[in-house]
Amino acid sequence: MCGILGIALADETCPVAPELCDGSIFLQHRGQDAAGIATCGARGRIYQCKGNGMARDVFTQQRVSGLAGSMGIAHLRYPTAGSSANSEAQPFYVNSPYGVMLAHNGNLVNTVSLQRYMDEEVHRHINTDSDSELLLNIFAAELEKHNKYRVNNEDVFRALEGVYRLVRGGYACVGMLAGFALFGFRDPNGIRPLLFGERVNENGTKDYMLASESVVLKAHNFTTYRDLKPGEAVIIPKNCEKGEPEFKQVVPMNSHRPDLFEYVYFARPDSVLDGISVYHTRLRMGTKLAENILKSLGPDEVDVVVPVPDTARTCALQCANVLGKPYREGFVKNRYVGRTFIMPNQKERVSSVRRKLNPMESEFHGKKVLIVDDSIVRGTTSKEIVNMAKESGATKVYFASAAPAIRYNHIYGIDLTDNKNLIAYNKTEEEVAEAIGCDKVIYQSLEDLIDCCKTESIDKFEVGVFTGNYVTGVEDGYLHELERVRALNQSNKTDVKSEVDIGLYNAADY
Repeated sequence: MCGILGIALADETCPVAPELCDGSIFLQHRGQDAAGIATCGARGRIYQCKGNGMARDVFTQQRVSGLAGSMGIAHLRYPTAGSSANSEAQPFYVNSPYGVMLAHNGNLVNTVSLQRYMDEEVHRHINTDSDSELLLNIFAAELEKHNKYRVNNEDVFRALEGVYRLVRGGYACVGMLAGFALFGFRDPNGIRPLLFGERVNENGTKDYMLASESVVLKAHNFTTYRDLKPGEAVIIPKNCEKGEPEFKQVVPMNSHRPDLFEYVYFARPDSVLDGISVYHTRLRMGTKLAENILKSLGPDEVDVVVPVPDTARTCALQCANVLGKPYREGFVKNRYVGRTFIMPNQKERVSSVRRKLNPMESEFHGKKVLIVDDSIVRGTTSKEIVNMAKESGATKVYFASAAPAIRYNHIYGIDLTDNKNLIAYNKTEEEVAEAIGCDKVIYQSLEDLIDCCKTESIDKFEVGVFTGNYVTGVEDGYLHELERVRALNQSNKTDVKSEVDIGLYNAADY
């Protein structure tokens, strides 16, 4: 689950890089592992700056000053199996045909067959383990079939038809064709989010943006925006003064099933995705969760409600209101520690929890505490939180999750872990409670969670992480392949990964 961004400015003399940098900060929560920007100059030359780390560290003033051009794309990487090397930072680039760059949010589930197709049929070399490079080369191969001196919009849409035909999974993409256009497209089920927006300048010209979340559009005064529909693509010409964006429903919409995990955990609360306010869904999650808690615990069994910062705060506050119990900030968060479930090993995850959260003893001592979190994944964080609450003197510790039990792998872009490492895999609620050391675990029901998020137009969601039934299905051997890649990466017996890629590094010296 990554952050993607694309901007095309009407004024070709105005560099787009500073706005891409600023926009990346608004999407930093979607990917803290690597960051990258690619821009296109007046003569079609592509410039880029990318590398491992946070956007503020990768996009230094010296590096960004060399990124020329009024059109560009950006990417914030959230690591999945096989994608952690510096050389796998996005956007990815291929020089043929025409020069194409792509930034991808999501995951493909038929990578094994696609790699075979690239090798045996198309004869394109894939240099990394990233399915984003694979997706880029599939698009480039489809575009190359036209064998034309110059490309046009219809050629791009036809190439995307080929991509949709070959690729399975959840994906949203932004890309550039050198000297020609910015483009974006979304998977036929709408699993991953992508929005389009426009901004009117004082002289009447328009700038355009593609982004993973509405918050970055609003922050940059793109006041008119909408979600791309599943299976829809848009092409934005490089010179916005001479042409309007063209939209096309490239393939029919299979369904409209946004990933439910976006609303539980991943998206910023001030974003609106597919017309659904993330903040208000989390308020409703708190109400539903409180109703479920009242079925399990008596009114005197909870003295105080404590959230696990930050994502669970909205849900926990509403939960406390409904329960009529005090809401207290019992944990102080160190904001400079990354997410724990993507740490490379269990020992580091346990240590990181203690560095990340510090309990305030006054809010726990002698109290029956209800701790609310957005979800329980491996159970590492939850167990340490329960331990800290007990060490601080809590007499009872109950643990409530705004999400249902996570029992299956997330296959569309969030590298949680293999099924067997999920704390709820093949376990009852009582067994989960025993495993994390609390007195009781209370989960949100899937039906209630869907009720919290659905609208008149969207009432179905991607819920495979809870049920094991995925919208696109799973190719034979795909989950086994994921486990194999993770195991090889952890044992360091894979090929040594390059520190840099073989693309353009005009503006960055690593």
